[in-house]
Amino acid sequence: MHISSLDAYRPRASLIHRLDARVKLVLAVLFIVATALTPDGAWPAYVLLAALALGVAVASQLGVGFVLRRSAVALPFALAAVAVVFTTPGRPLLAVHVFGWELAPTGAGLVRFASILLKSWLSVQVAVVLTASTCFPDLLQAMRSLRLPRILVAIAGFAYRYIFVIGDEALRLMRARASRSGALEGTGGGSVLWRARVTGGMAGSLFLRSIERSERIYSAMLARGYDGEVRSLHSPRLRPRDVLLALPFTLLLVAIQLLARMR
Repeated sequence: MHISSLDAYRPRASLIHRLDARVKLVLAVLFIVATALTPDGAWPAYVLLAALALGVAVASQLGVGFVLRRSAVALPFALAAVAVVFTTPGRPLLAVHVFGWELAPTGAGLVRFASILLKSWLSVQVAVVLTASTCFPDLLQAMRSLRLPRILVAIAGFAYRYIFVIGDEALRLMRARASRSGALEGTGGGSVLWRARVTGGMAGSLFLRSIERSERIYSAMLARGYDGEVRSLHSPRLRPRDVLLALPFTLLLVAIQLLARMR
């Protein structure tokens, strides 16, 4: 694995890539908020939201399979909401006895759980398209242009950049281990205890070396005049074309919300 594989950006010549980063960020937030506000069990609205997310994935030329694979990471975390199946008031579907506890899933609980899964999955899809179609420095600049607090933008920037710092240190440690244990690697590599001891030592060394390197990087940034503000040589101006492209997307979200509340 090369360290560059940690970068989420995928360069393409699509309409989504050419769209202004500020517009993309605002539209992604609007989609996530609209999805979160969609009532439970409003299945026609969820179908339209899924079609909208799929259309954005196709327009981005990233590949529908790529977006779906990346967005699947939300499903295991959404399973933490499985308790709503048993705690939501409603008509019990059946009774299950587990370790002396009686668990009774309800129809309303299943509807809420399915809605949570869909909301999480659709929201992550749009977030995947946003990060894969926009360079991270452009996202940081867009956050500051939208008047997000400077400290939050700085934390996001450092968190992203230090992923590569830690990843680079981990690769160095793995290469060092491979060069010092060639004989064991060729025979399947030592016992389980030996592997655990080496892994623990590598984890501790990675922690210390990452902290030391981060201190050196921060000192170098301060020496070059860093004051916590994100700056760029060219501040792009918002084009009317980008705003006009964003209007239909916004109107669709409003229409879907109105449809979701028509009972």
